[in-house]
Amino acid sequence: MDARLNYFASPTAGKALKHLMAAGQVIKASALPPALQELVSLRVSQINGCAVCVDMHTKEAAAAGETPVRLHLVAAWREATVFTEAERAALELAEEGTRVADAATGVSDEVWERAAQHFDEEQLTALVILVSFMNAANRLNVISRQPAGDYQVGRFH
Repeated sequence: MDARLNYFASPTAGKALKHLMAAGQVIKASALPPALQELVSLRVSQINGCAVCVDMHTKEAAAAGETPVRLHLVAAWREATVFTEAERAALELAEEGTRVADAATGVSDEVWERAAQHFDEEQLTALVILVSFMNAANRLNVISRQPAGDYQVGRFH
């Protein structure tokens, strides 16, 4: 499959994506645990069908020591026993934050409260920005049909 757009060759994309990627680096350096960031990024990307980001975040998580079992179970985290309560709260928030149009009400108070039990305000802020960031990145890739499979760990660091 060929991409519809080459973001690396576009002056407009170069200018805009420079800022988007800088925001991504701010999130990476936040108080939100890096392993959790990868799990959330992977789940949002699975929901949105973004193969590029599923490829990237699966490989980055594995390189950071995430187990294959946990990576395979992210898509079915509700039924899996391998995630902590904090991880489950973050994944639930990520799902509702990604599926805002489906829920019609956005993120429920119950989901927010579960997340707030595990994360302080700075971590919650980073989590919300991460979910928003990943949704933007997913849409850029899905709309332009960016091909996946050749991501190399550390490519955007």
